[in-house]
Amino acid sequence: MAKKLILCDCLGSQKLEAEAISAGCGLSCSKVYTSLCTTQIELAAKELSEGDAMIACQQERQVFEELADELNLEAPGFVDLRDRAGWGEGNATPKMAALAAEANMALPLGKSVDVISEGTCLVIGAEAAISAAIDLCETLAVSALVPHGDLVPLDRRFDCVVGKVRNVSGALGGFSVKIDELQQVTPGGRGAFTLSDPLDGAASSCDIILDLSGATAMVPAPEKREGYLRADPSHAPAIAKAIFEASQLIGTFEKPLYVRLEPSLCAHSRAEQAACSNCLNVCPTGAITSVGEHVAIDPMICAGCGSCSAVCPSGAINYDSPPVDAIFSRLNTLASTYRDADGVHARLLVHDAAHGLEMISLAARFGRGLPGNVIPLEVDALSGFGHAEMLAALACGFEYVDILMSPKTEQDVIQAQAELACAMAGAKSIRLLHSADPDALCDVLYQDVEDAASCAPILPMGSRRQVARLAAKTLQPDATVIDLPPNAPYGTIVVDTDACTLCLSCVSLCPSGALGDNSDLPQLRFQEDACLQCGLCSNICPEKAITLKPQMDLTDSALGQRVLNEEEPFACIECGSLFGSKSTIAKITEKLAGKHSMFATSEAAKMIQMCENCRIQAQYHSADNPFQGGERPRVRTSEDYFSKRKDH
Repeated sequence: MAKKLILCDCLGSQKLEAEAISAGCGLSCSKVYTSLCTTQIELAAKELSEGDAMIACQQERQVFEELADELNLEAPGFVDLRDRAGWGEGNATPKMAALAAEANMALPLGKSVDVISEGTCLVIGAEAAISAAIDLCETLAVSALVPHGDLVPLDRRFDCVVGKVRNVSGALGGFSVKIDELQQVTPGGRGAFTLSDPLDGAASSCDIILDLSGATAMVPAPEKREGYLRADPSHAPAIAKAIFEASQLIGTFEKPLYVRLEPSLCAHSRAEQAACSNCLNVCPTGAITSVGEHVAIDPMICAGCGSCSAVCPSGAINYDSPPVDAIFSRLNTLASTYRDADGVHARLLVHDAAHGLEMISLAARFGRGLPGNVIPLEVDALSGFGHAEMLAALACGFEYVDILMSPKTEQDVIQAQAELACAMAGAKSIRLLHSADPDALCDVLYQDVEDAASCAPILPMGSRRQVARLAAKTLQPDATVIDLPPNAPYGTIVVDTDACTLCLSCVSLCPSGALGDNSDLPQLRFQEDACLQCGLCSNICPEKAITLKPQMDLTDSALGQRVLNEEEPFACIECGSLFGSKSTIAKITEKLAGKHSMFATSEAAKMIQMCENCRIQAQYHSADNPFQGGERPRVRTSEDYFSKRKDH
């Protein structure tokens, strides 16, 4: 972590109060320079030589990194105080302190895996594919797949086959392709090449796919599939761009492992009964598949949008690049530092590193810039900023949360998460901004907000469910039960006690342990805090006696078990020992007595009302005992043999 913040006012274009910033963020600050990247570069070198420095400039980051390299020093840290704070209106000093404190945090690094591409490339299409293959064959190991034999060229620098793609799976460095009507070239002879007989179901593999067919994409969310390049075959600039990108996809690449899966927590299914499928429904790339009682995630296909993490009710899937704990820590650092630096009415602006960062930079350079109380937070995946993170931001001390949407963001996911967060916060203090114009963005941010959240700040710690509950309780201290939108991951169940027979099949399959029983009494017990609203209990109930009700119970009773249904136990008609419940025995008697061959008579039907031990005894001593054999033969003795002897 840095010990000193090096300040530069960028030719006097921003106001920097070194002492106030230092007091707020806890870092010592240098004097305020004016042009460290140009005329004062020697002073920058001197500051870097002292070590443990962080430079308050992102625009000229490359200049300072090259300077550090020349000095044989480690690259310094960086924080953008100009575009995000200095070039705006209002008192920006508390925000500068907050941004500096956040930039100085030691955050865990995300995990990754190496992906190796040897440069085998499959080009799919007609004339455009042949032309692209000619351009790429000197760089990559190219094969062309064309729809008919008339397109097969005489050029043997690359392979060319005829066929139709059945399906494509995999990603960069590991594509698998199934081809129907495959015909391969027979290169010998005079005239045009001859082709082999068509073959269906041929399998092939490659590292890169260049799709110039002009047809529907062969994979879901093709723009998110690494190694799959696609262009309109009639648009030459797009083809040229795709060819260049393909030529660069050879070597070893670092693939981030965006999410972490804990299968034991997954509530996907139990006993072949479907339950939660939230992640399967929102994954844009098809990286998540069902594998029995839980799901599996293909890290090579996962694009890191974070939607699965946001909608997972159990925490089985967590965004891990970086972990969700890091987001909570960043939110707390920003809010607490801003507050300690005498900042008031803090608002949060969540944005991504592409569209959002560009919008903020353009607004600062050519427009009004961000208001002094609007603190930007850059995240890797907007869709991963779910309701728990939104609530944590409000509970940390932000009065309002704006999320600057990117054109590539999964709109439906984050919209549903914002609605859920607003319901739990009790205020419409979360807003999605779709503006693509920097000036329009500024106009929205400088407007006074309504329904701002207000509470005593908390420290967000724990799982996403724990933080969400704590935040809701903090934001609505007088509330007891909050009604939530449909499909919310919190709620209770309503049991029709007239229909419920206490068979307890729901208890045995509940993935979270929210449903329980009583070993001494016929009871169905429920702990609302643990309920995921996965729907498994209602799906498995043979009597259809269970319905889900999304809500958030903020009382302490939600943390313990309560009885949903109970009955008097049934007493064995023989020994009087307690077993089962009266309604269950009555229902079984009604269905079997006189209707089943084993209970056709009144005496046989009585065994339904006996405990296990008495039922065995009664069955053994019955006249039609199925376990009873014939009478044992008499044991033969010596007398039997002597009686048959004539000399005896």
